[in-house]
Amino acid sequence: MKRKITLHNRIVTYLIRRSRKAKRMRLAVYCDGNFVVTLPKGLNETTAEKYIIGKSKWVLSKLDFFKNASLSKTFKLTSKAYIQHKEIALQITSVRIEHFNKIYRYKFNKLAIKNQRTRWGSCSKKKNLNFNFKIALLPTELQDYIIVHELCHLKEFNHSSKFWNLVSRTIPNYREIINDLKLEGLNLL
Repeated sequence: MKRKITLHNRIVTYLIRRSRKAKRMRLAVYCDGNFVVTLPKGLNETTAEKYIIGKSKWVLSKLDFFKNASLSKTFKLTSKAYIQHKEIALQITSVRIEHFNKIYRYKFNKLAIKNQRTRWGSCSKKKNLNFNFKIALLPTELQDYIIVHELCHLKEFNHSSKFWNLVSRTIPNYREIINDLKLEGLNLL
């Protein structure tokens, strides 16, 4: 259900989603300007409002970022956008791979940022990890899912139940995130 809240004298509209699988409250600001609050079972909207107010600077900064980034069709697949975001994407993926690989402990050869048309990431048989530069424009939770997904392919080069069990070790709500990523992909790729 849609709600409105005033943050630093700005009226912000957000959508509340309830999730039986969510273990914690989650805020997500998407590149199309949508702001979604996911509530786990047992949390009420008053608690959500207090949390949003506490994170108001973050929320407004993300809303402003996506508004100013003009992620329209002119953004898609341009070399200028690629150059602007490639280094940021490399920094993000390097840091998060290091974080998650403390748990998984997988070896890989190269990490590359590419301008892929249809993929957020890939893992080659040579154990090279590739990520789309547009990963830099996603919310952290979606970035983490993509990174863990490709990292787990180093152990399981398929989408079997073993693979998904590996993913769920660090991203237990991966199914929900996949749905969010599909929505996001419509706007970015």
